[in-house]
Amino acid sequence: MPVDEFQRLADIVATLRGPKGCPWDLKQNHESMTPYLLEEAYEVCESIRLGDSDGLCEELGDLIFHIFFHARLAEEQGTFSISDVLAGISDKLVRRHPNVFGETRILTPEEQVRNWEKIKQAEGKQSALDGVPKAAPALLRAYRIQQKAATVGFDWEHREQVLEKVREEIRELEEALQSRDPSGIEEEFGDLLFALVNLSRFIRVHPEETLNHAVEKFIRRFQRVETVLKERGTPIEDCTLAQMDRVWNELKREEAPSRGKT
Repeated sequence: MPVDEFQRLADIVATLRGPKGCPWDLKQNHESMTPYLLEEAYEVCESIRLGDSDGLCEELGDLIFHIFFHARLAEEQGTFSISDVLAGISDKLVRRHPNVFGETRILTPEEQVRNWEKIKQAEGKQSALDGVPKAAPALLRAYRIQQKAATVGFDWEHREQVLEKVREEIRELEEALQSRDPSGIEEEFGDLLFALVNLSRFIRVHPEETLNHAVEKFIRRFQRVETVLKERGTPIEDCTLAQMDRVWNELKREEAPSRGKT
Protein backbone atom coordinates (compact mmCIF):
# COMPACT_ATOMS: atom_id res chain seq x y z
CA MET A 1 0.00 0.00 0.00
CA PRO A 2 1.26 3.57 -0.73
CA VAL A 3 0.79 4.57 2.94
CA ASP A 4 3.03 1.72 4.06
CA GLU A 5 5.76 2.74 1.61
CA PHE A 6 5.52 6.39 2.68
CA GLN A 7 5.96 5.37 6.31
CA ARG A 8 8.83 3.04 5.39
CA LEU A 9 10.66 5.89 3.65
CA ALA A 10 10.00 8.24 6.56
CA ASP A 11 11.44 5.63 8.94
CA ILE A 12 14.52 5.12 6.74
CA VAL A 13 15.23 8.86 6.62
CA ALA A 14 14.76 9.10 10.39
CA THR A 15 17.25 6.24 10.86
CA LEU A 16 19.78 7.92 8.55
CA ARG A 17 19.53 11.03 10.72
CA GLY A 18 19.43 9.07 13.99
CA PRO A 19 22.15 8.42 16.61
CA LYS A 20 23.47 5.42 14.65
CA GLY A 21 22.83 6.96 11.25
CA CYS A 22 25.03 7.76 8.28
CA PRO A 23 27.86 10.27 8.99
CA TRP A 24 27.25 12.00 5.65
CA ASP A 25 23.50 12.36 6.18
CA LEU A 26 24.02 13.59 9.74
CA LYS A 27 26.29 16.37 8.46
CA GLN A 28 23.74 17.80 6.00
CA ASN A 29 21.37 20.76 6.36
CA HIS A 30 18.83 22.52 4.11
CA GLU A 31 21.50 24.62 2.40
CA SER A 32 23.97 21.80 1.76
CA MET A 33 21.23 19.60 0.26
CA THR A 34 19.84 22.26 -2.09
CA PRO A 35 22.22 21.56 -5.04
CA TYR A 36 21.37 17.85 -4.88
CA LEU A 37 17.66 18.65 -4.81
CA LEU A 38 18.01 20.74 -7.98
CA GLU A 39 20.08 18.02 -9.63
CA GLU A 40 17.43 15.39 -8.91
CA ALA A 41 14.69 17.65 -10.30
CA TYR A 42 16.68 18.08 -13.52
CA GLU A 43 17.24 14.33 -13.75
CA VAL A 44 13.47 13.81 -13.50
CA CYS A 45 13.02 16.25 -16.39
CA GLU A 46 15.72 14.48 -18.39
CA SER A 47 13.99 11.11 -17.97
CA ILE A 48 10.72 12.64 -19.15
CA ARG A 49 12.45 14.19 -22.17
CA LEU A 50 13.99 10.84 -23.10
CA GLY A 51 10.73 8.94 -22.58
CA ASP A 52 12.57 6.68 -20.11
CA SER A 53 9.87 5.21 -17.86
CA ASP A 54 12.27 3.11 -15.77
CA GLY A 55 14.56 6.10 -15.32
CA LEU A 56 11.62 8.33 -14.44
CA CYS A 57 10.48 5.90 -11.75
CA GLU A 58 13.93 5.86 -10.19
CA GLU A 59 14.48 9.62 -10.44
CA LEU A 60 11.08 10.40 -8.91
CA GLY A 61 12.11 8.19 -6.00
CA ASP A 62 15.35 10.15 -5.61
CA LEU A 63 13.38 13.41 -5.66
CA ILE A 64 10.88 12.18 -3.07
CA PHE A 65 13.79 11.18 -0.82
CA HIS A 66 14.94 14.80 -0.83
CA ILE A 67 11.45 16.01 0.09
CA PHE A 68 11.37 13.60 3.04
CA PHE A 69 14.91 14.55 4.01
CA HIS A 70 14.14 18.28 4.13
CA ALA A 71 10.95 17.56 6.06
CA ARG A 72 12.97 15.50 8.54
CA LEU A 73 15.44 18.36 9.01
CA ALA A 74 12.52 20.69 9.70
CA GLU A 75 10.97 18.23 12.16
CA GLU A 76 14.25 18.07 14.06
CA GLN A 77 14.15 21.88 14.25
CA GLY A 78 10.56 21.78 15.48
CA THR A 79 9.11 23.73 12.53
CA PHE A 80 7.08 21.15 10.56
CA SER A 81 6.94 17.46 9.62
CA ILE A 82 6.31 15.40 6.50
CA SER A 83 2.70 15.03 7.70
CA ASP A 84 2.36 18.82 7.61
CA VAL A 85 3.81 18.89 4.11
CA LEU A 86 1.36 16.26 2.83
CA ALA A 87 -1.62 17.81 4.61
CA GLY A 88 -0.71 21.24 3.30
CA ILE A 89 -0.52 20.24 -0.36
CA SER A 90 -3.72 18.18 -0.11
CA ASP A 91 -5.63 21.08 1.43
CA LYS A 92 -4.26 23.51 -1.14
CA LEU A 93 -5.18 21.31 -4.11
CA VAL A 94 -8.75 20.95 -2.86
CA ARG A 95 -9.01 24.68 -2.11
CA ARG A 96 -7.67 25.72 -5.51
CA HIS A 97 -9.91 23.34 -7.47
CA PRO A 98 -13.44 24.43 -6.53
CA ASN A 99 -14.51 23.24 -9.97
CA VAL A 100 -13.61 19.67 -8.97
CA PHE A 101 -14.22 19.63 -5.21
CA GLY A 102 -16.90 22.33 -5.07
CA GLU A 103 -19.65 23.90 -7.09
CA THR A 104 -17.68 26.35 -9.27
CA ARG A 105 -18.15 25.78 -13.00
CA ILE A 106 -14.98 26.05 -15.11
CA LEU A 107 -14.93 24.81 -18.70
CA THR A 108 -11.48 25.62 -20.11
CA PRO A 109 -7.83 25.46 -18.96
CA GLU A 110 -7.61 29.24 -19.46
CA GLU A 111 -10.53 29.81 -17.07
CA GLN A 112 -8.86 27.54 -14.54
CA VAL A 113 -5.61 29.54 -14.70
CA ARG A 114 -7.47 32.82 -14.11
CA ASN A 115 -9.50 31.34 -11.26
CA TRP A 116 -6.33 29.83 -9.73
CA GLU A 117 -4.75 33.30 -9.64
CA LYS A 118 -7.88 34.81 -8.05
CA ILE A 119 -7.79 32.19 -5.31
CA LYS A 120 -4.10 32.90 -4.67
CA GLN A 121 -4.90 36.61 -4.39
CA ALA A 122 -7.58 35.78 -1.83
CA GLU A 123 -5.01 33.73 0.10
CA GLY A 124 -2.88 36.83 0.56
CA LYS A 125 -0.75 36.98 -2.57
CA GLN A 126 0.56 40.57 -2.90
CA SER A 127 1.29 40.68 -6.64
CA ALA A 128 0.13 38.84 -9.75
CA LEU A 129 3.81 38.07 -10.35
CA ASP A 130 4.44 36.37 -6.98
CA GLY A 131 5.40 32.72 -6.90
CA VAL A 132 8.23 32.52 -9.45
CA PRO A 133 11.50 31.74 -7.64
CA LYS A 134 14.51 33.95 -8.40
CA ALA A 135 16.65 30.80 -8.43
CA ALA A 136 14.80 29.46 -11.50
CA PRO A 137 16.66 29.40 -14.84
CA ALA A 138 16.32 32.85 -16.42
CA LEU A 139 14.41 31.72 -19.52
CA LEU A 140 11.95 29.74 -17.44
CA ARG A 141 11.56 32.62 -15.00
CA ALA A 142 10.86 35.09 -17.81
CA TYR A 143 8.31 32.71 -19.33
CA ARG A 144 6.44 32.22 -16.05
CA ILE A 145 6.51 35.93 -15.18
CA GLN A 146 5.02 36.75 -18.57
CA GLN A 147 2.38 34.06 -18.15
CA LYS A 148 1.38 35.49 -14.78
CA ALA A 149 1.17 39.03 -16.14
CA ALA A 150 -1.03 37.72 -18.94
CA THR A 151 -3.55 36.25 -16.45
CA VAL A 152 -4.56 39.79 -15.46
CA GLY A 153 -4.67 41.02 -19.07
CA PHE A 154 -1.19 42.59 -19.30
CA ASP A 155 -0.19 41.03 -22.60
CA TRP A 156 0.13 41.60 -26.32
CA GLU A 157 -2.96 41.03 -28.43
CA HIS A 158 -1.39 39.68 -31.62
CA ARG A 159 1.73 37.76 -32.60
CA GLU A 160 2.73 40.46 -35.09
CA GLN A 161 2.98 42.95 -32.22
CA VAL A 162 5.45 40.68 -30.47
CA LEU A 163 7.45 40.18 -33.67
CA GLU A 164 7.68 43.96 -34.10
CA LYS A 165 8.89 44.22 -30.50
CA VAL A 166 11.62 41.67 -31.27
CA ARG A 167 12.66 43.72 -34.31
CA GLU A 168 12.69 46.87 -32.18
CA GLU A 169 14.93 45.23 -29.58
CA ILE A 170 17.32 44.03 -32.31
CA ARG A 171 17.58 47.60 -33.63
CA GLU A 172 18.25 48.90 -30.11
CA LEU A 173 20.92 46.26 -29.55
CA GLU A 174 22.58 47.26 -32.82
CA GLU A 175 22.61 50.89 -31.66
CA ALA A 176 24.14 49.89 -28.33
CA LEU A 177 26.82 47.88 -30.13
CA GLN A 178 27.64 50.87 -32.31
CA SER A 179 27.95 53.08 -29.22
CA ARG A 180 30.21 50.47 -27.57
CA ASP A 181 28.44 51.00 -24.25
CA PRO A 182 28.93 47.79 -22.22
CA SER A 183 26.02 48.44 -19.83
CA GLY A 184 23.76 49.42 -22.74
CA ILE A 185 24.72 46.29 -24.68
CA GLU A 186 23.95 44.08 -21.69
CA GLU A 187 20.60 45.78 -21.09
CA GLU A 188 19.49 45.64 -24.73
CA PHE A 189 20.58 42.02 -25.08
CA GLY A 190 18.49 41.17 -22.01
CA ASP A 191 15.52 43.05 -23.48
CA LEU A 192 15.90 41.08 -26.71
CA LEU A 193 15.92 37.77 -24.85
CA PHE A 194 12.84 38.84 -22.89
CA ALA A 195 11.05 39.77 -26.14
CA LEU A 196 11.96 36.41 -27.67
CA VAL A 197 10.49 34.64 -24.64
CA ASN A 198 7.31 36.63 -25.20
CA LEU A 199 7.31 35.45 -28.82
CA SER A 200 7.75 31.86 -27.67
CA ARG A 201 4.45 32.04 -25.80
CA PHE A 202 2.64 33.32 -28.88
CA ILE A 203 4.02 30.62 -31.18
CA ARG A 204 3.44 27.99 -28.47
CA VAL A 205 6.97 26.75 -27.89
CA HIS A 206 8.65 26.61 -24.49
CA PRO A 207 11.86 28.70 -24.50
CA GLU A 208 13.76 26.53 -22.00
CA GLU A 209 12.90 23.29 -23.78
CA THR A 210 13.47 24.76 -27.24
CA LEU A 211 16.89 26.12 -26.32
CA ASN A 212 17.81 22.76 -24.80
CA HIS A 213 16.83 21.07 -28.08
CA ALA A 214 19.03 23.55 -29.98
CA VAL A 215 21.94 22.85 -27.63
CA GLU A 216 21.50 19.09 -28.09
CA LYS A 217 21.39 19.56 -31.87
CA PHE A 218 24.62 21.57 -31.76
CA ILE A 219 26.34 18.93 -29.61
CA ARG A 220 25.17 16.11 -31.90
CA ARG A 221 26.28 17.89 -35.07
CA PHE A 222 29.60 19.11 -33.61
CA GLN A 223 30.47 15.58 -32.46
CA ARG A 224 29.67 14.30 -35.96
CA VAL A 225 32.02 16.94 -37.36
CA GLU A 226 34.72 15.62 -35.03
CA THR A 227 34.06 12.07 -36.21
CA VAL A 228 34.06 12.93 -39.92
CA LEU A 229 37.29 14.92 -39.67
CA LYS A 230 38.95 12.12 -37.72
CA GLU A 231 37.84 9.60 -40.36
CA ARG A 232 39.36 11.85 -43.02
CA GLY A 233 42.66 11.84 -41.16
CA THR A 234 42.59 15.33 -39.67
CA PRO A 235 41.75 15.73 -35.96
CA ILE A 236 39.53 18.74 -35.35
CA GLU A 237 42.19 20.54 -33.32
CA ASP A 238 44.42 20.58 -36.45
CA CYS A 239 41.70 21.97 -38.74
CA THR A 240 41.00 25.50 -39.85
CA LEU A 241 37.63 27.10 -39.26
CA ALA A 242 36.95 26.85 -43.01
CA GLN A 243 37.50 23.09 -42.92
CA MET A 244 35.19 22.68 -39.94
CA ASP A 245 32.54 24.87 -41.53
CA ARG A 246 32.68 22.85 -44.74
CA VAL A 247 31.96 19.58 -42.91
CA TRP A 248 29.33 21.30 -40.71
CA ASN A 249 27.44 22.48 -43.79
CA GLU A 250 27.71 19.03 -45.42
CA LEU A 251 26.10 17.45 -42.36
CA LYS A 252 23.47 20.17 -42.19
CA ARG A 253 22.47 19.48 -45.80
CA GLU A 254 22.23 15.76 -45.02
CA GLU A 255 19.87 16.46 -42.12
CA ALA A 256 17.64 18.86 -44.05
CA PRO A 257 15.53 16.26 -45.97
CA SER A 258 14.54 14.54 -42.71
CA ARG A 259 12.92 17.81 -41.62
CA GLY A 260 11.06 18.20 -44.91
CA LYS A 261 13.30 21.04 -46.09
CA THR A 262 15.59 21.42 -49.04
